[in-house]
Amino acid sequence: MDINVIPIHLSNSGLLDDILFELSQRFNSRVNLIELDVNIESAFSIERKQFFSTQLLSNAIILSDNINGKILLLTEFDLYVPALTFVFGEAQLNGKHSIVSLCRLHEEFYSGRSDHNLLLERALKEILHEIGHNFGLKHCLNWDCVMHASLSIEEVDIKGNQYCKTCVASIEGYKIF
Repeated sequence: MDINVIPIHLSNSGLLDDILFELSQRFNSRVNLIELDVNIESAFSIERKQFFSTQLLSNAIILSDNINGKILLLTEFDLYVPALTFVFGEAQLNGKHSIVSLCRLHEEFYSGRSDHNLLLERALKEILHEIGHNFGLKHCLNWDCVMHASLSIEEVDIKGNQYCKTCVASIEGYKIF
């Protein structure tokens, strides 16, 4: 099953290359980079100065539903859902579409320091987390599992960077590993 990455206003091409490489190493799947002109204006909240992740996903679904495999939208926009201040990402449970924001994964957001390796590590954790939801995985209680829920950057940093044995066993039938 292919994993298709669609960048939306993503300026860091070096990071994107690293993400594509890492995904191709972690999954037994083709990882494709796809350009798609997703409508972003309808997802922007003037009051919050953020983008509504569910709306961005809906806009992308209209344009990409005929693409085979999983669809990962990757953006630097700050994302939210109405019940939360922000989200790192969102995914269709047992679906094919997900979105991850790099905005709050940048160390610059917290300390003003730039750290490419830390950003890559955080991005991969959240990408694997959202793709896991696409494969039907729910939040895991195991802190060593990438499927553990992360409501803060500290929780992203603490959790593991791969699926635990229980989560892997749940999705082995997909032949993605």
